[in-house]
Amino acid sequence: MATLTMSSPPALDPQGASKSADLQSLTTEQLNDAAHGLDTKSAIEIARIINQDDAKVAAAVKKALPEIAMVIDTVARCLRDGGRLIYVGAGSSGRIAALDASECPPTFSTAPSQVQYIMAGGPKALASASDVNEDSPELGQRDVAKRRPTRKDIIIGVSASGRTPYVIGATEYARARGARTAAITCNPDSDLSRVADITVCAEVGPEVVSGSTRMKASSAQKMILNMITTGAMTRLGYVYDNLMVNVHMKNAKLVERGIRVLMKVCNIDRETAIRTIKSSGKSIPIAVVMLKANVDKMEAVRRLQKSDGNVRLAIEDSRLEL
Repeated sequence: MATLTMSSPPALDPQGASKSADLQSLTTEQLNDAAHGLDTKSAIEIARIINQDDAKVAAAVKKALPEIAMVIDTVARCLRDGGRLIYVGAGSSGRIAALDASECPPTFSTAPSQVQYIMAGGPKALASASDVNEDSPELGQRDVAKRRPTRKDIIIGVSASGRTPYVIGATEYARARGARTAAITCNPDSDLSRVADITVCAEVGPEVVSGSTRMKASSAQKMILNMITTGAMTRLGYVYDNLMVNVHMKNAKLVERGIRVLMKVCNIDRETAIRTIKSSGKSIPIAVVMLKANVDKMEAVRRLQKSDGNVRLAIEDSRLEL
């Protein structure tokens, strides 16, 4: 039998009742009528209810596409100018942000410093609930201040409720330092949106398990963050056609992917692909430019430097504005 452990609840303050009312007004905290009596359902009924509710996520994200596009272009400009994308989150939202940030280096060969995350409670909070007080905007300000945000950077606050003080404090601090800011939330007219330059709101509605934003809200946030980084990296030219030309070949699977990408992009056989990858110093972008532009490694490197790593522009040997 599972053992229940009790932890000390946060101290109540005189505004506790008003905070509770504010929480109940959030769509993500309301009751989901479709899940009424969930605990009396069979396994297949529970799975069907969750699946039917999950089907609403993509439609909610679709409504926010114009704002997502604005964030994509802002992130691309910041990274092109030598700035950083820094996510800030707490709980499930912070874990989704950390996942997206951690997947950029192996997917696009970005430096770890280019796409970062700040998680309330630090990295240890990724695996377990943290004792850090996410109700403290001061802690958020302190943690983002350590990264020294500048006007070259974009800080994206991720909060399903849009009211997490830690995230609001960090975002507000970064904006005051001149950084561009964005909010990713699932509730309209949030406190977080009021301190951000751009707000992306995917209003997914009540959760199957009331208030469990690890479900639809987190699914929406993952979709949005994937769109932002994939879109920005594509705008920067780290994707050629729809192929992962900037893949970092650090294991057998990724080496094989790199070979197949080069074969596809350049319409060559496997032996030619392997030989070119070796001569390029195991760099798929260099190999692509060498073959598509019919130049040697030195010229391919020069072109890529001139185009800030944009593979298509390096092949054309021209510069276009994003």
